[in-house]
Amino acid sequence: MRRTSHLVTALGALAILVVGCSTAPPTATDKSQLHGDADAALAAMKQKDPSLNDFLTNAYGYAIYPDIGKGAAGVGGAYGRGEVYEQNNRVGYTDMTQATVGVSLGGQEYAELLVFQNKDTLDHFKAGNLEFAAQLSGVVVTAGGAASAKFQNGVAVFLDVKGGLMGEASIGGQKFSYQPMQ
Repeated sequence: MRRTSHLVTALGALAILVVGCSTAPPTATDKSQLHGDADAALAAMKQKDPSLNDFLTNAYGYAIYPDIGKGAAGVGGAYGRGEVYEQNNRVGYTDMTQATVGVSLGGQEYAELLVFQNKDTLDHFKAGNLEFAAQLSGVVVTAGGAASAKFQNGVAVFLDVKGGLMGEASIGGQKFSYQPMQ
């Protein structure tokens, strides 16, 4: 049932882009749930690829999105909410919206990890200035993948596909929002 709700959320991502939403979860219970999900997603990624731990140790910060739902039928969208860490300290919340246009059909759920090489890149992200144009290019989490991962413009992206099936030849982009913890 949970996967279905993420796919429905993804199909509504275009509406979210227009209407907007709060970056932070609205209740303390939702914040706690997100934190648990983020910890679990990161632990699962590290278990699949132990070299990810060293990659994170050498990075300035990261954002983890434990559950991104993506759906498309020609026009597509994706949405996910996550947490931001600066030098291993949780500092805020983030959300990601994605819109695509092209030949695409299906639905998919995945976790996404953005790793920031330095303070300037993380500050750029926190200011709302980080966007990925065209299709996202990231390292799929597998054993040893992080050992050969490279930063592009100060950011490295790791994806952990959880389920679903997506066929696409589309263009689009991801937009990120940030809200500090209060």
